[in-house]
Amino acid sequence: MQMFRIGMLMVLVVAMIEIWGLVAAGNWIGPLPTIGMVIGSSLIGAWFARKQGLAVIRLAKVQLDHRQIPGEAIIDGICILFGGLLLIMPGFLTDSVGILLLIPLTRGIVKILAKQKLLSWIQNGKFTWIDRRTP
Repeated sequence: MQMFRIGMLMVLVVAMIEIWGLVAAGNWIGPLPTIGMVIGSSLIGAWFARKQGLAVIRLAKVQLDHRQIPGEAIIDGICILFGGLLLIMPGFLTDSVGILLLIPLTRGIVKILAKQKLLSWIQNGKFTWIDRRTP
């Protein structure tokens, strides 16, 4: 329940920052350029997320064809999906984070941090792996 409250507080804070940013940009450059930037970033973000996502799917397919576990590709796919969703949301903060998740170099940093967090969860017993295969 505590995580839910923290999540809701984060959503509220991000929404307030986004509204403030959009109003400030509208006052600075005008409403039409601001709306154009929001729509443009959403379109470009969706295109780039699709392009990156298809590349990751191809990589995962190659890895599966060679009987390898596509662990890196799965993490890449999650980052790309989350980045694409953030770019579709209106606002400059979410666009900035979304772009960072779509660029392979900065996504690599996020992947390292995500793997470290996942390993700490596994070591502390906060993550359980359930294998449903039958012998």
